[in-house]
Amino acid sequence: MNYKLKTTEDIDEKTSIWNALKKMAGLFIVEKKKIAVALVAIIVNSGMTLLGPLLMGYTIDKYVLKGDYRGVLIFSAILLGIYITASIGGYIQTRVMGAVGQRTLFRLRNTIFTKLQELPLAFFNQNKTGDLISRINNDTDKLNQFFSQSLMQFLASAFTIVGAAIFIIVINYRLGLASLVPAAFLIIITRLSSNWIKKINLKSLQATGALSSEVQESLENFKVIVAFNRRDYLKEKFAVANQNNFKASVTAGYGNNFFMPIYDFAGNIAQLIVLVYGIYLVSQGNLQIGLLVSFLLYIGRFYEPLRSFAGFWSTMQIALAGWERISEITNLQSNLTIHPDANTIKTQSIMRFENVSFGYPEQNSKVLHDVSFNLDKGRTYALVGPTGGGKTTTASLIARLFDPSSGNIYFNGKDIRSYTPKERTKSIGFILQEPFIFSGTVRENILYGNTEYGNVDAEKLSEILKQQGLEKLLERFEGGLETKITGNTTTLSLGQKQLIAFIRAVLRKPDLLILDEATANIDTVTEQLLEEILKKLPRQTTRVIIAHRLNTIENADEIFFVNGGTITPAGSMEHAVDMLLHHKRSS
Repeated sequence: MNYKLKTTEDIDEKTSIWNALKKMAGLFIVEKKKIAVALVAIIVNSGMTLLGPLLMGYTIDKYVLKGDYRGVLIFSAILLGIYITASIGGYIQTRVMGAVGQRTLFRLRNTIFTKLQELPLAFFNQNKTGDLISRINNDTDKLNQFFSQSLMQFLASAFTIVGAAIFIIVINYRLGLASLVPAAFLIIITRLSSNWIKKINLKSLQATGALSSEVQESLENFKVIVAFNRRDYLKEKFAVANQNNFKASVTAGYGNNFFMPIYDFAGNIAQLIVLVYGIYLVSQGNLQIGLLVSFLLYIGRFYEPLRSFAGFWSTMQIALAGWERISEITNLQSNLTIHPDANTIKTQSIMRFENVSFGYPEQNSKVLHDVSFNLDKGRTYALVGPTGGGKTTTASLIARLFDPSSGNIYFNGKDIRSYTPKERTKSIGFILQEPFIFSGTVRENILYGNTEYGNVDAEKLSEILKQQGLEKLLERFEGGLETKITGNTTTLSLGQKQLIAFIRAVLRKPDLLILDEATANIDTVTEQLLEEILKKLPRQTTRVIIAHRLNTIENADEIFFVNGGTITPAGSMEHAVDMLLHHKRSS
C-alpha cells in the first residue's frame, strides 16, 4: 500500500471550501455550548455596535441642530452604555473562543499522534519525519488561529455587515444600492483568486515541513557529518531548503495581502459615492444631515469588516491548506489489520511461510518471490546472504512489521494476521539492527511495553533480571537500572543501546526471538555473555539470527541463504560459506 503523502503538485484545487469547513467544524462538536455562548456575545457586540450610528444621526437631527444640549447629554450617556455593553460582549467572545481553540488544538494533536501510532512501518519509510512534525505542530496551530480568532472575527464581521447593509437600505435604498456596488466587485475578485491563494499557502506549509526535515536529518546525523567533514554539503542543502521556504513564504505573504489594498480602495470609492450622492440628496431635501452622517458611519461599518475579510480569507486558505495536510494523515488506515477469522493449519512448526512474495511500495522490484519454509520450535536458525539480499525484510515479515504482497504466514498454526499487536509482540521478540532508546532511565527502557513486569518495584525487578542472568549486563551502566538516558543520543554507546534492546526483548521470554545483527557493536566478552543468557531462555524458544560474522551463526541448527528473492537451505556451515563466496565471485 502506498502511504506517500501528497506534494503541491497533487493538490485538488476543486476541493469544496464548504465541505472542508463542515469537516473541520466536527472538531468543535464537544465545544458547542461554549461556542453558543461566544455566538451570543458576538450578536450582542455587533448589535450594540450597529445601534451607535443610528442614534448619532438621530441625536444630530433632533438635538444638535436645535441646540438642545440636554438631549445630547442623555443620548451620549445611552451611547456610552451601548459601547460598554459591546466591549463586554467582545471580551467574553475572545476569552471563550481562546479557550475553545486551545482545547481543540490539544485534542487535534492527540488525534494525529494517535493515528501515527496506528500506521504501519511502511508509512514512516515513505515520509520524512520533519514534515510529520511540522504537520503536528505548525499546521494544527494554523487551524487553531483560524477557529479561535479569525472565524469568530468573521462571524462578528458578518453580523455587522448584514446589519449595516439593512440600515443602509432602510435609510435610503437608492443611496444604499449605489454604495454597495463596489462590494459586488470584491466578491467576484475574491472568488476568482481563492484556489490560487489556497495553493500558495499549501506550498508554503510544505516548504516549512521540508525545512524541518532538513534540520532534523542534519542534527540526527551530525556525528557522521563531522567525521566526514561535510558541513559544507549540509550547509548547501539547508540553504536550498531555506531558500525554497523563503520564496514560498514570500509568495504566500504577497497572496495573503493581495486583497488589502483592493478592499481599501473599494471602501474609499463607496464613501466617495455616498458623499457626492448624499450631499445632492440633502440639497434636494430628500435626506436629513443627521441621516447622512449615520449613512457614512454605516458605510464604515460595512466596508471596514470587509477589509478584515481580506485577512480572514487569507487565514482561512492557510487553515484549509493545513487541514488538507492534517486530514491526509487522519484519513489513512493501516493495512496491517486484524483478521480474527483467518485460516489455521495443522503444523508442528512455530513459523511457516507459504508462497510468500513481498516488495516495498516505493520500489519496482520484489524482494522475495514465492518463498516457502518452516521454522520449528526450540531450534536456532541463521539467515545469511549478501547485503540487500532480503534478510532483514524476511525478519520483518516474521515479526509482521509488514504483510506479504501474496502468500500466507502462519505462527503456531494460525495466520499471523489473526493475532492482536499485544499477542504478537509478547510472543515474538525483535532486537533491531539499529536499536532505538527513549528518554528516561534504563529501567523504563527495558520495561517498555512489558505488561508483565511493568509495575514491579526495583527490588523485584533486580531479582527477575538475576534469575535470567541479565544482571551482569547492567554493570555496563554506571547507575544501573536508574541510569539516566537522554533520548537516542551519544550519551550511550551503540553497544550499550544494543544491550538495552537485548534485555528488553529477552525479559519477555518470547516464543520466537529475532536477532538482527544484535552483537554487531558488542565486544567478544559481552557477546559470550549474551550467548549464555540466550541459553537460559525456555527450551522451546526459537531463535532467528541475522549476521554477517560467521562465528555468530556457527552453532545454528539450520542456515538459510537469502538472496535474489529466494530463501534456500544452505545445509552445513561450509556450504553456506561457499554460497556466500560464490555470490561475491559472480557479482
